[in-house]
Amino acid sequence: MIALNQRLQAVSQYIKGPILADIGSDHAYLPIYAIQNELCQTVIAGEVVRGPFEAAHLNVEKYGLNQSIDVKLGNGLEVIEENNKVDSITICGMGGPLIASIIENGKSKLKNHPRLILQSNIQTYTLRKVLHRLNYHIIDEALIEEKGHIYEIVVAEFGSEDTDVYDLKFGPILLRQKSDLFFKKWNRELEALENIKSNLDSNKHSHRLSEINNEIKMIQEVLK
Repeated sequence: MIALNQRLQAVSQYIKGPILADIGSDHAYLPIYAIQNELCQTVIAGEVVRGPFEAAHLNVEKYGLNQSIDVKLGNGLEVIEENNKVDSITICGMGGPLIASIIENGKSKLKNHPRLILQSNIQTYTLRKVLHRLNYHIIDEALIEEKGHIYEIVVAEFGSEDTDVYDLKFGPILLRQKSDLFFKKWNRELEALENIKSNLDSNKHSHRLSEINNEIKMIQEVLK
């Protein structure tokens, strides 16, 4: 049996339905774990970089799962067939803007309205904006700390829901829960913004300063 790191272990809990597509599958650890633990029946493991793609192939063979896991070389959601029956899509270990662009560029593959399970390293705001635009609403969120870095997991399903700028920035569910990790993450963010601000020239960078001041104000408001 394969073991997963804390992040992928958390992501695996949200997989639903018999068919999973794991995009940016790297060494196919998540697909292998999902099949071994009967979280789904078949997986499309997509990888755009040839090295990890070949490593994924070797791992799938090593565990004897060629019948259950289809490792494909391709960019984003292009590894999914047009008339697909995929139930869940996982995209993990990338920045929010990259995940957002993968979903945006591959939106024709979302006609079946799969659940989206997305683990963002940074800038999840961009990702939430695209989900909202594509008529997906967030049903769950989680924060995971691993090796000193705090990661966000966003789980979304098809269907519209009212949202505001605070929901998009902080996460509607994370904002309601306000866990210790939430405070830790946003206090760190606040410190980083204050540091950037102290290095900016008020004449040369007035627009950027205004943006930072607005962001600082929002974070301080939420952390009260």
